[in-house]
Amino acid sequence: MKKTFAVLGTAAIALTLSAHAVSAQVLFWSTQAAPIEETQKMREQVLAGFEGGVDFQPQEVGPFITRLEAELQAGSGSIGIVGALHGDLSTYADNWVDLSGVDLAGINVSPAFLELGKLGTDEQLYLPWMQANYVMAANKQALEYLPEGADINALTYDQLVAWAKTLAEETGSPKFGFPAGPQGLKHRFFQGFLLPSYAGSTVTKFASAEAEAGWTMFKDLWQYTNPASTNYAFMQEPLLTGDVWVAFDHIARLADAFNQQPENFVAFPAPAGPMGRGFMPVLAGIAVPKGAPDMDASLALVKYMMQPETQVATLLATSFYPVTDAPLPADLPESARAIGPAITAMTAAEDALPALLPVGLGDLGGQFNQVYTDTFERIILGGQPIPDVLEQQAATLRDLMVQANAPCWLPDAASEGPCPVD
Repeated sequence: MKKTFAVLGTAAIALTLSAHAVSAQVLFWSTQAAPIEETQKMREQVLAGFEGGVDFQPQEVGPFITRLEAELQAGSGSIGIVGALHGDLSTYADNWVDLSGVDLAGINVSPAFLELGKLGTDEQLYLPWMQANYVMAANKQALEYLPEGADINALTYDQLVAWAKTLAEETGSPKFGFPAGPQGLKHRFFQGFLLPSYAGSTVTKFASAEAEAGWTMFKDLWQYTNPASTNYAFMQEPLLTGDVWVAFDHIARLADAFNQQPENFVAFPAPAGPMGRGFMPVLAGIAVPKGAPDMDASLALVKYMMQPETQVATLLATSFYPVTDAPLPADLPESARAIGPAITAMTAAEDALPALLPVGLGDLGGQFNQVYTDTFERIILGGQPIPDVLEQQAATLRDLMVQANAPCWLPDAASEGPCPVD
C-alpha cells in the first residue's frame, strides 16, 4: 500500500510539474497562419527556438474574437500575445500594452509601419509582424528605355507614363500591363496606390482636384497599356509570354514569372505621386494584452518575433514578408528573393504612404470596391468626363459610408462617425 501511495505521489508531482510547464508557455492567439501546413511550420520552424515555449493557437476570426473579448473584459486571462491584422488590432486599442520599451537591438523596422502600430496614440500598441503587398515588375529588356536619370526604386508616376510611352513607340506596341480583368485586383490599385499618392486619401478626397489629377495621369498611362489588360487577372502570365514588359500586381500574382524565369525579371516599388508613395500593405501585427499572465515572457516573445532569423523563418512558413530589413538567405524561392527587396524599398522609403485595407465595412465591402471599379470603367474605358464621374461616384460612396457607419482609416484622417466624402 505504501509503495502504491509512493507511486501515486510521484505521478501527482509529475502531473503538477507538467501542468506548470504547460502554463509557463506563452499562449500565442492568432488569426494568421491558420492553414494546417502553416501552423505546423510556425510551431516547428519559427517558435520552437523560443526559451520557455510557445503554445501557438491560430483561430478563425469568430472564435478568435470570442475568447479575446472575454479575457479583455475580465482584465485577465491566459492569452500572452496576440497576432492579427491591423484592422483587428485597432478595434481593441485600449487593451494593449505599450511596446515602446521593447529593445529591438538595432533592428530596423519600417517607420511607416511603426507609426501604424501606434494606432493614433503616442504609444507603440502593436509591433508590425509580417506583410503581404503589391509591387511592380519589369522584363529586364524594358530597363534600357527608362527615362534619363530615373531610379527604378524611386520612380514617380510621371516617369512611369514616360517610360510606357517610350516602350510603346520604340517596340511598336504597348508594353505596360494592368490587372483590369473581371478577377483582377484593379480596385486595390485605385484605393491604395493612385488616390493616396495624388490626394493623400482613399475616401474623403475621392472627388477632389488632386484625385482628378491622379485619374488624368492614369488616363495618359492607359494610352500605352496593352489593350488585353481588360482580360488580365494575374500579371505573371502576360509577363512570361512577353506581351507585357512592365506591370503592377499583388506579389502572389507575380510569383510564377520570377520562379520560372528569374533571370528575365526585376521587381521594384510602386511609383510616387505629389502626396507620396502610396501603397496598400496587408499588415499583421503582434500585441500584448494588459492582462497577460506573464508579462516578462510575453515581451520576450515579442522581441523574439522581431529578430532577423525569426522574420525569415516566418516568411518561409507563411509567405508573408518581413517588416524589417532582415537579410534574405540565398536559398529562398526566386520570387521571394526578387520581390522581398522591392517591398522593403517601398515600405521603408522616406515618402512611404501606407493606405490600409478598408476597415469597418462589413458585408458592404464588395459595394465599396465596386465604386472604384465603376469609376475606372467610366473614366478610362468609357471616356466620360473625369469631374462628372467623380462627383456622381462620390455621392454613391458617401451613402455607402453612412450606411456602413464606417469611420475613416489611413491615409484619411480619423473621423467621428462615418468617414466623410467631401
